[in-house]
Amino acid sequence: MQAFSLKNKAFPAFVLCMLSYLLAGTVATLMSTYLPVAIPELLGKSVDEAQLGQIGAYLNTAFLVGWMLGGLCLGMVGDKIGRIKTLAFSIFVYGFFTLLTVFVINWETLLFYRFLAGIGVGGVLVFSTVYISEIWPESTRPIALGILAVSFPIGIVLTGSLNIVFAYWRSAFWLGFIPMFLAVVTLMFIPESEQWHQAKPKQMGLQESIFSAPHKKRLIAGSLVFGSVLIGLWAIFSWFPTWIQSLLGAGVDGQQERGLSMMLLGLGGITGGFFSGFLIKKLGSRHTLMFTFAGCFLACCLLFLTNVRFTPIIYFETALLSLFFGISQGALSSYIPELFPINIRATATGFCFNIGRFFTATAVFFVGSLVSFFGGFGNALLFFSITFLVALLVAFNDRAPEPESVPSSSCLK
Repeated sequence: MQAFSLKNKAFPAFVLCMLSYLLAGTVATLMSTYLPVAIPELLGKSVDEAQLGQIGAYLNTAFLVGWMLGGLCLGMVGDKIGRIKTLAFSIFVYGFFTLLTVFVINWETLLFYRFLAGIGVGGVLVFSTVYISEIWPESTRPIALGILAVSFPIGIVLTGSLNIVFAYWRSAFWLGFIPMFLAVVTLMFIPESEQWHQAKPKQMGLQESIFSAPHKKRLIAGSLVFGSVLIGLWAIFSWFPTWIQSLLGAGVDGQQERGLSMMLLGLGGITGGFFSGFLIKKLGSRHTLMFTFAGCFLACCLLFLTNVRFTPIIYFETALLSLFFGISQGALSSYIPELFPINIRATATGFCFNIGRFFTATAVFFVGSLVSFFGGFGNALLFFSITFLVALLVAFNDRAPEPESVPSSSCLK
């Protein structure tokens, strides 16, 4: 009964976190979907594949660098001033700079707006996860966090829907009004984490380092696994619509194909994220992660090696790949925060979630730059899918205990 009442009390907060997470997924992928039509308008001329790849590389990299800085820096802020204040600020930031995109007049200004929107998205993903990990009952926490992770691919489905509904790219970016409203609601009505309040007195003294001996091994393993997955995932997500366009014949606008493909990336991720919590309870986090990393790599081989022109089979293969994406994100969102005590949880989670984004941003940039070298977008994306094998190797060699076996001194309730 206690868990049931606590769950009901936490439910409104969960809904707001889920909405902010969902819209973060839309904001993260919206520009990638409209890239083939937005860039020619901003430049005032038609562009070839090489030019589109170069400018798209700058835009996607700027967003990911902002995402990295937001997750790292706001994580430290949130351990000091609280989860809710930092979460509300993050939501407002990505909403505001998404809205400003409606009025952008050149791609250099767009670059700046994407960087700042990335900062907000980075903060939201850290604090939605950390906050729910602290307020939700332990018995069903992996399932709740798996469902929270589902929100991001739901946002990608929304991206695909917006692409189908709004042919003109600027119209879709009015979406920024919604997260700005959610930020106000979050700040006014959502209570602060009780676990953070209880740990707050400890923060008044000497702040424990995330690099200290008790946490160092978990910090390195978590950062390597999450960072490797990010490189492969975002190289694919950022360039997938452009790869779809490259498979279509000359003169085909590709609006429907790009939109449906992004929707399927999201729908498969939703299914995978939903079941991730159940898989963790059955197999454990480590074995669940190993299974999904192997699946991601094999699905990439199937998708990028067997398709040289667009056919409907791509829709099925896209859904299969995103199914493994969803499981991996749900499992990582559940596993990593609970490896660390409350007083450094946001900082450590932000570090694991975001230190790899520097390399992710570099990888996303080089996908655009290496298209000619690899002979097309598909071969370039296949090359970066090797990162899933790296994550698999790290997970295989990681002998850190599962979250359920972390000692009580880690502040798990």
